[in-house]
Amino acid sequence: MDGQSLPTSLQAAVEGFRRYLEGERARSAHTLRAYLADVESLLGFAVQEGISELGQLELGSLRRWLGAQSEAGMARATLARRAATARAFTGWALREELITTDPAIRLQAPKRDKSLPGVLQQQQVTRMVDDLNTAAGDGGPLAVRNRAMVELLYATGVRVGELAGLDIDDLDPDRRTLRVVGKGNKERTVPYGVPAALAVDDWLRRGRPALATPTSGPALFLGVRGKRVDPRQIRAVVNELLQALGDTSATGPHALRHSAATHLLDGGADLRAVQEILGHSSLATTQIYTHVSVDRLRRSYQQAHPRA
Repeated sequence: MDGQSLPTSLQAAVEGFRRYLEGERARSAHTLRAYLADVESLLGFAVQEGISELGQLELGSLRRWLGAQSEAGMARATLARRAATARAFTGWALREELITTDPAIRLQAPKRDKSLPGVLQQQQVTRMVDDLNTAAGDGGPLAVRNRAMVELLYATGVRVGELAGLDIDDLDPDRRTLRVVGKGNKERTVPYGVPAALAVDDWLRRGRPALATPTSGPALFLGVRGKRVDPRQIRAVVNELLQALGDTSATGPHALRHSAATHLLDGGADLRAVQEILGHSSLATTQIYTHVSVDRLRRSYQQAHPRA
């Protein structure tokens, strides 16, 4: 059942929650869509149980909603997010006095699977960049753009949405830093190295002018029609490069973010400095990369030491 099929009072609650997320919480468009889809799923399930008013929502309905999705094979991470959305929604409804008690206050989500992120070896990154340099030397503006995007992704560890959202003025070429607006509209400054600086400069000199149109605006990276590059286009570029390597299971731009963080820590970077670079609000999120580094160290030891 979609949002338009909900009873009027429940649909009004969804719209109120939307305004709250857009205004006070300043959520990204992607997060907004996910939250609203979760709420509509919850309320659609509740309607099927005979609920027509928000005040009729009970903890049992919430648990059965999550249970039905778990039985359908939904991943633990998604179930955890949906439980968090439910708590955020009912908490908002309580503050708005749409309900008198919060039915989700005791709602427990399944623990997330603690899987380590896919990480490239440094020589794999080198091979990827070598291929990009060859393509950029012989190819057109898109090849020049792709090299600059990948160099910047790996150099800074920014998220794919953050890269797509960069404007030219966000770059400080003299200091080799860029200004990034991350989750929750939090701004941070991230350094990048000489290879990324050279690739971006090449893109600005001979790549971007070939694609820019009067409507391109200040966007740093452009698509083939001159509009701001879409995150999906970036994912497609990176996935194709990773598949071409042939010896990694890593996928997507997030693999470059994971790799940047792991390689920084392998090189002796301070954990809190890496946290600041990645834009993590919690140090615990950054600490997963220490586990990745230890894991790689253990594998190397077992392969190399005669008495491992």
